[in-house]
Amino acid sequence: MLAAVVAASVALPVAAAARPAAVPAPVPDVPFDVGAATPAALAQRYAANRDGIRAAARMAAAHGDRRRAGSLRAMAAPGRRFVSFDGRDGGRSAEVFGDLAHAGRIAVLVPGSDTGLDAYGRFRAGAEALRGELRADATGDGPGAVVAWLGYATPSTVSPESLTADRAEAAAPRLRDFVRSLTAARPGARISLLCHSYGSVVCGRAAAGLRLADIVLYASPGVGADTAADLRTPATVWAGRGADDWVGEVPHVRIPLLVTTLGFGRDPVSPAFGACSFPAGAGGHSDYLTPGSVPLRSMAGIVKGEAACARPGAARPQRPRSPFPYAQAPALQTHGRAHA
Repeated sequence: MLAAVVAASVALPVAAAARPAAVPAPVPDVPFDVGAATPAALAQRYAANRDGIRAAARMAAAHGDRRRAGSLRAMAAPGRRFVSFDGRDGGRSAEVFGDLAHAGRIAVLVPGSDTGLDAYGRFRAGAEALRGELRADATGDGPGAVVAWLGYATPSTVSPESLTADRAEAAAPRLRDFVRSLTAARPGARISLLCHSYGSVVCGRAAAGLRLADIVLYASPGVGADTAADLRTPATVWAGRGADDWVGEVPHVRIPLLVTTLGFGRDPVSPAFGACSFPAGAGGHSDYLTPGSVPLRSMAGIVKGEAACARPGAARPQRPRSPFPYAQAPALQTHGRAHA
């Protein structure tokens, strides 16, 4: 452990200095937010971002990066809907699955390590699977929508940057601004934040004061807080981990160094953290949004407002009722346990 700490403290500035130059891309025509959420306004925004993605693909091809150009051409395909896109500095995007203008329930997915424009397929597949689960037994409030928010440069799983909150600190203001634009555009919708792995560190930094129904931490190494209450959010905080997820073996510590801190503190699925638990099945670190899986059904139930806090005594902050008219939906009792 000591050797790893020393190696990481040395490697962090070296890794940052050795980061390759970003593929060039044009300045986007629209801000990285939601804008107006009327059908007409969204259609215009989707079209503008499609044009921007195509322009970025042309620039990537001219730069000689065929992989990036191919990824961008796929993202610009007819039927894809990006409410936000910025191809500069590695690239950021927010793709919509479902009818954002009319959805009563909206899930915002925040990815973890190793997710980017060049490695986007698994993230997109998970968003599609969640959208399918929301649509499977849709209520009168509609089947819901999913926003795949790739709004930051995620670290590599094997890099020293995945051991610190530095990238999360930089990403949190972007996530906070995006969620605020979404709540302003859809004030009557029930919005949940679903945060995978290192993405849960981002959500932990961004959570304070956001008007959300739920924050779901899954495959989380920790969020840099000792308790769910420390996140200072009116949302219900949930945590779950698959039985075969390697992140359960990560030491839940915080070790201060000269320029940063290693680790993310208390385990979110521990009783001491105080989150509501949900059944996460027997899968591994990348299996939570697999179609038909236990955690996918569990998280869809949370998004729909049908899940009840599974552990007596867990911290469940009171939700402000006025922004979330759907929060009083009939509860569906779930059963699960936290993995210490």
